[in-house]
Amino acid sequence: MRRSRLMLFRRIGTGLVTVFWLLANQSLFGKPPDTHEADRAAISGVLHAQQAAWNRGDVDAFLVGYWKSPELTFSGTNGVSRGWDGVLARYKKNYPNREAMGELNFSDLEFRFLGPDAALVLGKWHLKREMGDIGGVFSLVWQKFPEGWKIIHDHTSTVAFPEVNP
Repeated sequence: MRRSRLMLFRRIGTGLVTVFWLLANQSLFGKPPDTHEADRAAISGVLHAQQAAWNRGDVDAFLVGYWKSPELTFSGTNGVSRGWDGVLARYKKNYPNREAMGELNFSDLEFRFLGPDAALVLGKWHLKREMGDIGGVFSLVWQKFPEGWKIIHDHTSTVAFPEVNP
């Protein structure tokens, strides 16, 4: 009786070790599901809408992607703009007409989710303009609100990228 009980405990122990080993290997080696796929798509949708609005020359529609709050911040070459109204004024001052606005393109987007309702998006921007192309990099801090994802902080810098010759 004692021997059969010992055999039973060994089998149970071996079974538990096997189950834990399988679970550990699955979590270590298996690809975890992308829990932010819908959020990534939603943020990409906002960026696509912003790009389309910009390319129509509609700065007001471009700013729909930003949090309409006095707490919104934009950091750039000319310092920090605060509040939605301040960011709007900055854009209208720096891009007063279609010629200055050019055609906007976003590229090389990187998403980092900081929690269920916060994300950081890094990327590049480029304006193709007759008066001369410009571009640079940005980091956008996003927050998820009941009405969707909004930019709560934008840090955009102008960077001269080396030209690629084919």
